[in-house]
Amino acid sequence: MNIVISDDYQDCVRHLDAYAMLNGHDVTIYHDTLTDFEALVARFYHADALVLIRERTPITSALLERLPNLKVISQTGGGAAHVDLKACQRQGVTVMTGKGSPHAAAELTWGLVLCGMRHLPEEVENLKAGRWQQTLGTGLKGRTMGIFGLGKIGSLVARYAQAFEMNVLVWGREGTRARAMDAGLTVAESQQDLFKRADVLSLHLRLNDETRGIVTADHLACMKPTALLVNTSRAPLIASGALVSALKAGRPGRAAVDVFDSEPTCDDPLLTLPNCVATPHLGYVEKDSYELYFGDAFANLVAFSNGEPVTNLAS
Repeated sequence: MNIVISDDYQDCVRHLDAYAMLNGHDVTIYHDTLTDFEALVARFYHADALVLIRERTPITSALLERLPNLKVISQTGGGAAHVDLKACQRQGVTVMTGKGSPHAAAELTWGLVLCGMRHLPEEVENLKAGRWQQTLGTGLKGRTMGIFGLGKIGSLVARYAQAFEMNVLVWGREGTRARAMDAGLTVAESQQDLFKRADVLSLHLRLNDETRGIVTADHLACMKPTALLVNTSRAPLIASGALVSALKAGRPGRAAVDVFDSEPTCDDPLLTLPNCVATPHLGYVEKDSYELYFGDAFANLVAFSNGEPVTNLAS
């Protein structure tokens, strides 16, 4: 098969152990993300198969109509919200997904919590510049960790918070609140109550029509001026522009984010703010996770190529 792998920013896919599974196939790897539609059509035009790295490139109906050779899409991870499944069904394109793992994202979340509360990025740069102890950090023991969404990642973060002897406060949909009570965690009275009481608040929601913009300017405005907001989930969970305005107003006092409205980006206004720690969507970008994600994606593709039964999301 003619296989195209797009958006491999780090040029890491060909160095994975799982990559050997594609021996015997014609594989082309690209290391950037295209936004120009015609250029994307030209890049994918001869592909029999696409391997997609998470949601980096949306596969729309208009794009699919211009790809007459495409037979199969193998998605890394377990979600395919960025793929038009109905259009794939119309075009006869099989869509396969694999498994995900919450651990890398949860670990990065806790890294950002520590960076934000103890001013670690600033102090690293201060020390390199010859400046000794310029900030006063805030400890975690005895403070309140707010978790918005108690799925697999949120549940791990809650356990990390407990290990640091924090008080865990949870809010979310009915299922989240039920899981929190079953785990002996405190449930907030409301979303506003969660934002008001948290010293650290971490978002762990899936992005969909119901959750887009679920965090409003009013929610942010009721946070403590000493609080830290952490977002390793999806940027559009927060109303457009609300976090930048909130940080400038000082409520919350700090933020640590791994996600942006437009990715990849190096010019988001959040990057200009001294009270925001930012990383370039590293939540799942970790060796063990990549071996899992691409191992599944490549195994599915090989099975499809061999005519073996596969699960088709577009059927």
